[in-house]
Amino acid sequence: MFRRFSVNFAVFSMILDSAIIIGSLALAVFLRPVLNDVGFIKSVGEEFSLPWELYPIFTAIWIGVFLGVSVYDGRKNFKVVEELSSLTWAVLLAAVASAGVLYLSYRSVSRFMFLSFVIFAGLFVGSWRMIYRWRARNHPYHRTRRRVVIAGTGQVGQLVKKQLVENPLFRLNFIGFIGREIEDEVLGGYHMVRPLIKEEAIDDIVIALPGIDNQMISEIVANLIDIPIRIWVVPDSFSLALHKAGIEEYAGITMLDLRASALNDYQRMTKRALDLLGALLLLPLAVPVMITIALLIFIFDRGSIIFNQERAGENGNPFTMHKFRTMVVDAEKLRKNLQEENHKREEDPRITPLGRILRKTSLDELPQLFNVIKGEMSFVGPRPELPDLVDKYEPWQRARFAVPPGITGWWQVSGRSDRPMHLNTEDDLYYLNNYSLWLDLQIIVRTVWVVLTGKGAY
Repeated sequence: MFRRFSVNFAVFSMILDSAIIIGSLALAVFLRPVLNDVGFIKSVGEEFSLPWELYPIFTAIWIGVFLGVSVYDGRKNFKVVEELSSLTWAVLLAAVASAGVLYLSYRSVSRFMFLSFVIFAGLFVGSWRMIYRWRARNHPYHRTRRRVVIAGTGQVGQLVKKQLVENPLFRLNFIGFIGREIEDEVLGGYHMVRPLIKEEAIDDIVIALPGIDNQMISEIVANLIDIPIRIWVVPDSFSLALHKAGIEEYAGITMLDLRASALNDYQRMTKRALDLLGALLLLPLAVPVMITIALLIFIFDRGSIIFNQERAGENGNPFTMHKFRTMVVDAEKLRKNLQEENHKREEDPRITPLGRILRKTSLDELPQLFNVIKGEMSFVGPRPELPDLVDKYEPWQRARFAVPPGITGWWQVSGRSDRPMHLNTEDDLYYLNNYSLWLDLQIIVRTVWVVLTGKGAY
């Protein structure tokens, strides 16, 4: 069985996908006459066929798009959700590109045949990958866990251990540390690294030592140079990264980028495009509702209709967030009289009766659609925080500003206002560390149910 990270597996995947694309086209052509009995579909002859040149053209388009979206990058698509996300967008882009070819040259091709082909191809290229994952999980090679030791017991070493222990999908077995002092989980000192590697049958060693221990790192590598073991080094500079570090070429020299974006260019472009599309589609439906809410606020509460408040956005830059006013006039002045650090509470006397309904249904957040259109917010992202709370942040908490804040997010669907305020940032960082378009879609679906139940909203 091929290893998923090998070149052979990538080539095998491209060959199999090519066969699936050709087979899906042939199947769609074969089944097209069956649709003749459907009233609204134009009938075709029993000898219905497709121009032969479309087979290699479609195959080239689909494989090219799959390559461009990194579908064949096994390390990038290590998790199921990551692979399904990449594959979904690749299929959609390939379908659009193929439709463009038909529109410009082969307009007589049956639309329902083409739709059938896209459905077949999407299902088949996804199915074989899921079957392979299931088969690989039970293969003797994959059931064997690689034995790993970590050289260094400091903060970086503990972080590596946490990743190994908490992510069984990596199939790595943490054996212990190698360090200066003998303590729990420390197998021995650095001078014992060579015999320990042999005695424990270690497959991988992760060197997680501070930069001041460069001499020690060199000695460890030198002692293991003739032993068939994988040696991994975690640069101490990673602990300085704002969110995550990346490796880039700068002035012709390979360097660590300590402010690498939480989202790559493709993810950011896709997220922004979907935000704009979603906001523009929802706006015509939302405007009548917003007008009704505005009239109700004016009639029952008087005062301003829209509540504008400064919040911290991407990179900590301030922006004005829009909401329907749900509190009495001068609510900000009354906030100082509340004797609770997290002033957003269920018994807050500043909330109006109408405001309580708006909050319960989350309709007070509809004006944030304009924040999304302006690019200040996204549909999904970290919670837009108050500047005075940001001033109290620890340095590690500021990583949440690596992406635009969202109308909804992981924190909201995990408890909304019921969650203690100090847990907000941890949930936001979980979102950043596990970001995928699939996760965004999951959060949006869960948001609908959270809003319908009204749990944690006040």
